[in-house]
Amino acid sequence: MLEAAREVARALGEDAVSYDAEVLEHHGHSDWSTSNSAGRAVAVVYPRTTADVCAVARICHGRRVPMVPFGAGSSVEGNFSQPHSGICLDFAHMDRILAFHPDDMDVVVQPGVSWVDLNARIAHAGLFAPLDPSPTATIGGMVSTNCSGTNAMRYGTMKDWVLNLTVVLADGTVIKTRRRPRKTSAGYNLTALFVGAEGTLGIVTEATLKLAPIPQDTSVAVVAFPSIRAAAAAAASLTRSGIQLAALELMDEIQMKLLNDQGSATVRKRKWAEQPTLFLKFSGTTDAIKSDVARAEAMVKPFSGGAGTGGEFVFARTKQDEHDLWAARKEALFTMVSTRPAGTEIWSTDVAVPVSRLTEMIEVSKRECGELGIFASVIGHVGDGNFHVAMLYDPRNRAQRQAVARCVHNMMDRALAMEGTVSGEHAIGIGKKEALVDELGLETIGLMRRLKRTVDPRWVMNPGKVFDDVPGGGN
Repeated sequence: MLEAAREVARALGEDAVSYDAEVLEHHGHSDWSTSNSAGRAVAVVYPRTTADVCAVARICHGRRVPMVPFGAGSSVEGNFSQPHSGICLDFAHMDRILAFHPDDMDVVVQPGVSWVDLNARIAHAGLFAPLDPSPTATIGGMVSTNCSGTNAMRYGTMKDWVLNLTVVLADGTVIKTRRRPRKTSAGYNLTALFVGAEGTLGIVTEATLKLAPIPQDTSVAVVAFPSIRAAAAAAASLTRSGIQLAALELMDEIQMKLLNDQGSATVRKRKWAEQPTLFLKFSGTTDAIKSDVARAEAMVKPFSGGAGTGGEFVFARTKQDEHDLWAARKEALFTMVSTRPAGTEIWSTDVAVPVSRLTEMIEVSKRECGELGIFASVIGHVGDGNFHVAMLYDPRNRAQRQAVARCVHNMMDRALAMEGTVSGEHAIGIGKKEALVDELGLETIGLMRRLKRTVDPRWVMNPGKVFDDVPGGGN
């Protein structure tokens, strides 16, 4: 592996390769995740072009050295961990917008482009990429995990916004999955094959993304509920109502108390009701939003009880109000991680179920994790049936760790029993490989293995993710 790294340094330049221990640790471990591996890459490589990635792939393929792509490091299922060591490719320098076609409403970008920066740079054209994952996320990781975020209720997930991909295969071959029109029925849908593949089939070096018009207006409302069941039931009712919500988010009473105690100065401008709370985002024309807000307020009142019971429907009157209210939702995970007690780790995971089963799913999961006697909180994108559980535990306490793992396993089993999925938006990584077998079955996993074996016969593309190799594999 070190010989491969030295050969890469000769090909790309010494400054393109790092062996620094702190750099290797940063690229091999995540504080956001419990799904970390003990292994670390022997080197981190910083390519700048597709040609650079090709050179790395040819060298690693020839020497049978694993390649692990790294975007922003914000994924939570060990997607960029290095259980088999190898060489890590960091795309920080592949951060260019290669082409912008405002009349066609699309853009071509390298994988290291931040979605936040992208939207800031194209806003003048009245367009945006409507995904809303972690503000640190970059396009390559978003493609590889088929991410979504708070806007998925209105705009869908990453797969809905990728027109084509340029991909470097294991042996250095470069392919483009399709051309640029909005629709095509020419050949296999290879774009969809690589979206969500976590870098196990190839390394994305360019992506052409569809864009959406920036809404004329947006606003936010917040309403608290007496119980998690009432909040989830209200969310299900709103989802079926036909109101054009851009987002519908849930935070439980534990999260709301954390905001009051540890939130940013912006979040602590107001005293939050420490009850399960829904965050509603509206978008469209100003008049349509006014109508939607009135309908939403009337619809949730039977569940919240109204202002007299603490369930006041708080609607942003100004853009500053809108920013401040929504900041509470966007800062939730960062607040948990940055304020967790020393020595504890966070176990954050998600599932998704059909909307009709959401109330039951959240209520049971909330009750079970709340019985552990540790910080345990429910937060989620309930508008599309997706929610997260976050728990803080002491990894040195074996009984506590096992109890948390059992709670997570039960939640995934429960989701499957409701015809849901074990991963709504975080992909599989190393954290949910066994659960994926439960969800899809051995026959489907077998087909996935055969596909990988075809494009990556030496099993060097992010090995150990999604599913494991089979004994005797490789050429």
